Amino acid sequence: MIAEVIVDVSAYPVDRPFDYFIPEQVEELIECGCRVKVPFGNRNVLGFVVGIKNETDVPLDKIKPIASLLDIEPVLTSEMLQLAKWLKQETICYEIDCLQVMLPSALRAKYEKMVVLQTNVENLDEPLKHYFHKSTKVNYKEFEKNNLLIPLKKALNKKLLSLENVVKQKVQVKEIRKVKVSDNLQLLQEVYDKLSNRAKKQKQLLLWMKQHVGEILEPDFIYKETNCSPQVLQAIIEQGAAEFILEEVYRNPFKKDVKKTDFLTLTEEQKQALHKIVEAMDNRSPETFLLHGVTGSGKTEVYLQAIQHCIQQGKDAIVLVPEISLTPQMTNRFRSRFGELVAVMHSGLSIGEKYDEWRKVHQQKVKVVVGARSAVFAPFENVGLIILDEEHESSYKQEDTPRYHARDVAIWRSKYHHCPVILGSATPSLESYARARKNVYKLLTLKGRALNQPLPTVEIVDMREELKKGNRSMFSEKLTESIRDRLKKKEQIVLFLNRRGYSSFVLCRDCGTVMQCENCDISLTYHRYNEKLKCHYCGYEQFVPTICPECSSDHIRYFGTGTQKVEEELMKLFPEARVLRMDVDTTKQKGAHEAILENFGAGKADILLGTQMIAKGLDFPNITLVGVLSADTSLHLPDFRAAERTFQLLTQVSGRAGRAEKHGEVIIQSYTPEHYAIELAKTQQYEPFYEREMMVRHGAAYPPYYFIALIQVAHEDVLLAAEYANKCAEFLRTHLSFNASIIGPTTAGIVRLQNRYRYQCLIKYKIEPNLIPTFLQLLKIYRTDWIKKGVVLTIDLDPSMI
Repeated sequence: MIAEVIVDVSAYPVDRPFDYFIPEQVEELIECGCRVKVPFGNRNVLGFVVGIKNETDVPLDKIKPIASLLDIEPVLTSEMLQLAKWLKQETICYEIDCLQVMLPSALRAKYEKMVVLQTNVENLDEPLKHYFHKSTKVNYKEFEKNNLLIPLKKALNKKLLSLENVVKQKVQVKEIRKVKVSDNLQLLQEVYDKLSNRAKKQKQLLLWMKQHVGEILEPDFIYKETNCSPQVLQAIIEQGAAEFILEEVYRNPFKKDVKKTDFLTLTEEQKQALHKIVEAMDNRSPETFLLHGVTGSGKTEVYLQAIQHCIQQGKDAIVLVPEISLTPQMTNRFRSRFGELVAVMHSGLSIGEKYDEWRKVHQQKVKVVVGARSAVFAPFENVGLIILDEEHESSYKQEDTPRYHARDVAIWRSKYHHCPVILGSATPSLESYARARKNVYKLLTLKGRALNQPLPTVEIVDMREELKKGNRSMFSEKLTESIRDRLKKKEQIVLFLNRRGYSSFVLCRDCGTVMQCENCDISLTYHRYNEKLKCHYCGYEQFVPTICPECSSDHIRYFGTGTQKVEEELMKLFPEARVLRMDVDTTKQKGAHEAILENFGAGKADILLGTQMIAKGLDFPNITLVGVLSADTSLHLPDFRAAERTFQLLTQVSGRAGRAEKHGEVIIQSYTPEHYAIELAKTQQYEPFYEREMMVRHGAAYPPYYFIALIQVAHEDVLLAAEYANKCAEFLRTHLSFNASIIGPTTAGIVRLQNRYRYQCLIKYKIEPNLIPTFLQLLKIYRTDWIKKGVVLTIDLDPSMI
């Protein structure tokens, strides 16, 4: 029998299945979707079995056998293998990249180079001998570390040693040690009788064991129950009365238990929405619903009751949330309803926890998965419902290969399983709302808040007027007064600023030099807590200079405002306030998101200050004031979605206020308060914003009226980058029809990133049958020729930013 294997090598010539003989001993075990180790060139690599057949066109003397089978049960279902092929075409990438993205990082291969002994250890030179006394395989790094590569090379040339690549998993199954009491009562009695009367503790333990024949118990439980020591237990085990065994356990990603909650009574709008979703589930109809509800309208309750129906049908549900910061709160709400049936998948888990959560899903131990983007690949085999909460979020689009959008994968899986998809948002993306208007998606609307609370009152403060009054603070007079008022009333405040760090740039006031990243064309951000300048793109950092590197002046000043600076200012203005800051810098540690939100929810802080992490999903009854410190941060970006993103962000962050009995207030500070995105966010009017923004998009020929694709060329030499970008543009103009508009090549928004200069071409089209074939041809040229010159070419068929 022959296996078709996709090997773990991302390269153009090997992006196809290779034939391998299946050894007799694994013929009955091997299945499609299993991982194998296979010889490839002069090394062993990981591979995925994607087909099994009896015949091959390849000459038999050229086919090698599989080296070993890594899985008895397939790690990828037949659905995932089909999905990988679809994803490869949709995102124009290698099939191996699609297969790898579906697995937790723990199951991705880790390669280790090992030195293997091929002779008697005495035949080796003196410095190498002692490494092989205990083992015939030694890690190559040992010789590298101890400067023994020259004697190693000699031994390799003499064939006394050989090199071997070993494929390892990154994590192991977690096991804990337990004690199994013998199930032979007679044996226990015999051991008891043999003991001398002086061994009182051992006798006492054996009498207790006779009451627990054949049970498997934790050692700590035995010590506590019998008041004996580990030495006493060890002595009993040595006499055969019990034995230590290893029991497999799942790592627990949840910090604490949650209280069980009941289903809430639905409003009429919620009932109508739920009825249509349930109807589609009952009819096994792969419909896509756009659930458009204002903030606080109870979308989550609709999700929960739809999932309940899904579980009653014996099916599984996948729930996607955009931000890792939303996952703890969202997960707790789902766990409080469905208990142990919930698994969680996001990047904040350790490798071991990710692996165990994936195994729970794979082994059908849970019915609901809540997670970020990659949870869309949860290996359920009987999916009944897929939900994307906050569907407009750009984080659903993967920026690395494969560049998939979770919404597209969800819709593909819904068609495969004949089940509905719910896209939920208070501010849907224009593309989704346009599809709903054209009946491609079914529109479900929730116009009122679930508890009939009014929407918060929103006030826009013109910061230009504040400057005229002489107020140079980052807080307007209105916001300062409102914060003081809430602190007196013991109510909570959320302050939002979409820029982390202390200052957005550092400048010399004498010569105007701005401190730049040495790898990217971007200014460095000042972080006060460690007195460093950091690049938020490549991670480069340096200490703040005391004198200007250009003119040696000591007039170094900090400009712009970041969350750290706001925190410091709050301390000065409101020394009595307890402030929690939530941004990338304060949430680096595992569990930090959860801890910050938990403390805020428990009333241990008065003000929650943060970046876009806090704009969505937070539901705390005591928040009555939301302050947006600069509504213009995202408005003036060179991106056609800038107005849409600003409107979404302001609407979402406004929705955090007044979600319970207390009335909410929102204060938005802006230097361009007359902009329609800011004006319409004030009244949370989505439809007028949609109409206005669609006019702008139509005039500029942008989505949803046109599709766009982005081709980017990068190289360390700016002239070469420009040259190959021109070649790209010429190739596209030659091969695409007149229906496609090709803009560029032009420099990217950030010209130099990680020491590479970037040029790009933008393609706008409505219908272009030649598009994918042209891109595939261009990739072939790149992979066979340009790549050798150090050029990096990327193609994104649906870029989230341009």
